[in-house]
Amino acid sequence: MITATFHGQVIARAEQTVFLEGNHYFPPNSVEPAVSAKSWLRTLCFWKGIARYHHVHAGGFRASNAAWSYPLPSPLAWTIKGHVAFDPASGIVIRDEKH
Repeated sequence: MITATFHGQVIARAEQTVFLEGNHYFPPNSVEPAVSAKSWLRTLCFWKGIARYHHVHAGGFRASNAAWSYPLPSPLAWTIKGHVAFDPASGIVIRDEKH
């Protein structure tokens, strides 16, 4: 089981994620919908495509642009389509209980 927590609150939990470039990409249905809000920030990865960001809210705290996903990734990154990754530098803790 892989979990993402922010200030003690579980914001995502999945049996499997896609691990890519040091990040766990959680399936969309494994992320708690009430903990994120859309951001206007977009970035371009030369091989994955355009990432869309979200702010994360939990436990009375907010982390701006702390989650991102690729709604329409390039064919090379199709396995992460719609999956959500979190920025550990924002205080989000990812735990892989398998290791």
